[in-house]
Amino acid sequence: MPDETEDDDHYAPPSTLLGLLQRGRGEGALRATADPAEAADLVHACVRHDWVWDILVDERALYLARLLRDLELSLDPVVEVLTAGDEYHHDRAAEILRLLARGGSEEAQEVVRLHVRAEEPYPPVRKKPQQPNPLADLDNPRLLALLADPGVPEDEKTEVLRVLRRRDPDPGLVPLVPSLATADGLRPLVLLGDHIRGLGALAVPAARDWAASGTRWLAREGLRVLASHGEERDLPVLLAELRRQWADDVWCGPMDMARGLARFGPKAADAVPLIRGYWYDTPHSYERPAYLEALAEIDTGGLDTAYAVSLWDCQSGARLLGVRRAPDQPPVRERLAYLRDDPMEDPEVRNAAAARLAGLG
Repeated sequence: MPDETEDDDHYAPPSTLLGLLQRGRGEGALRATADPAEAADLVHACVRHDWVWDILVDERALYLARLLRDLELSLDPVVEVLTAGDEYHHDRAAEILRLLARGGSEEAQEVVRLHVRAEEPYPPVRKKPQQPNPLADLDNPRLLALLADPGVPEDEKTEVLRVLRRRDPDPGLVPLVPSLATADGLRPLVLLGDHIRGLGALAVPAARDWAASGTRWLAREGLRVLASHGEERDLPVLLAELRRQWADDVWCGPMDMARGLARFGPKAADAVPLIRGYWYDTPHSYERPAYLEALAEIDTGGLDTAYAVSLWDCQSGARLLGVRRAPDQPPVRERLAYLRDDPMEDPEVRNAAAARLAGLG
């Protein structure tokens, strides 16, 4: 057993069982199922301590609920978190217990009845009457002139961007982008990123200059444009950025570079080791499906195992990839039936598993 404790804020290496469980990897669930005695304390550690990288998008509740059920582990640690933690940890434990209750656990059903607060509906949102915006009557040239004027306050420029967002993308915004930063120069104005994405390929020539600039936010926006709309000549820049992110342990966002490189198919073969590394190492499980999809576009070889283990992944998007692409083998069929029949599973995954099995005959 790795010498790690639930109080350690660092991720264990992804080659260890704890590291796999922390990341919600399918391989971790498979190894835990194969050796419940080794896994029990580590699964409980992942219940007690929240290693989720991004609580808004990284999924763990179903992954942990399944491990607790399938390994027949005690629910005491879940109850401890439920009753002793703050509101966030209470809700996190409650989600695991609700899933187990849905899956038929009588113990979980009783704990939910005794300790879990009823989910309160969100109160209706009362919209305030909107005041007429005088900027809405201005044409695009006048609005762009306001953005170009260094004397116009930052909040007014943000309102200009808000008005322009309701209109078709205007190429006249492109040369103004580098100047549309906050007062400290560290961030773009609110909504500017939306406008840049709306401009799409129109921004590519300027984006090459942005990507080479020494201003980090501007370089980031330029790289995003090139990832989505760049040409083959931009491959070296995108690859260099992915290498930089890997060297700097950047976990949020590399999937954008991976997707951008994937647009070039086998011509981006030099990116394969990095993308494989991200798929294997990232604690940000939300991005894991994107890496697997990128690999499928660049180099389809050797992905059968990755698709198969994705059937056990914590992310529903990864499980969907596994359902649709895992090779037709007896263990895969068995897992597809498990996903189809598990009342805890996401409905989209259940339906996809049912459809795949029906297609296999």
